[in-house]
Amino acid sequence: MSTLAFFSMRRAARFAAVCAALLGCFSFAHAGLFEDEDARKAILDLRQKVQESQSRLEEETRRATDDSAQLRRSLVDLQNQLEAARADIAKLRGQNEQMVRDLSEVQRLQKDATVSLDERLRKFEPARVSVDGREFLADIPEKRDYDAAMGIFRKGEFGPAQLAFVQFLNRYPKTGYRQSALFWLGNAQYATREYKEAVASFRALIALGGDHIRLPEAALAIANCQLELKDSKAARKTLEDLLTQYPGTEAAQAAKDRLTRLR
Repeated sequence: MSTLAFFSMRRAARFAAVCAALLGCFSFAHAGLFEDEDARKAILDLRQKVQESQSRLEEETRRATDDSAQLRRSLVDLQNQLEAARADIAKLRGQNEQMVRDLSEVQRLQKDATVSLDERLRKFEPARVSVDGREFLADIPEKRDYDAAMGIFRKGEFGPAQLAFVQFLNRYPKTGYRQSALFWLGNAQYATREYKEAVASFRALIALGGDHIRLPEAALAIANCQLELKDSKAARKTLEDLLTQYPGTEAAQAAKDRLTRLR
């Protein structure tokens, strides 16, 4: 029962008690003092008023009861709506947490994929290398093939080494390894006594010019090949040119010793 209904019923009870007391008083007066027609009429009017008051009281009580019932129903509906809202909020919170987890997982996968892609791409990116005192950029396959050819040469397999260097130079015509590859190709040819081929390789190295560290050694190697070919005149000319072009080098000192022996 609502507070409004409770107080309405209390007021009605008090009113009924007062009316009953008045009726008692007037009944007593009617018996003892007011037996005339006016007294009876007053009593009837009073009774009529009491009945009307009781009717109004009953109507107010009924309305208060209806209002209370309606209020209870409204409170129940509101409570149900609140529970439904809580359930929806909990569901949305759960969905939001799942979305956060899913997003975190997607971000992790994306990061892993990016790292993996970077690693794969890095395998194909040019790397800075240093060979014979020169630095340059070389592709990963380029460096791999040069190192493979050098590995064969170091094992003393000069025939296969020649093939490896020739294939390397054909595969990478603009490689930064070119002068070094020609030098070691010439050495491999010299080791297999292919002196003419070795001279061609060393001359190709020198023709590229520049300040490559192997140029004096290539000139000395040409003279050695010419000596093996019994061409002392050409060897002497090569050694003299070496002294002029690369003075102060170890190759120049070796050339001076050979010229002394040739004289």
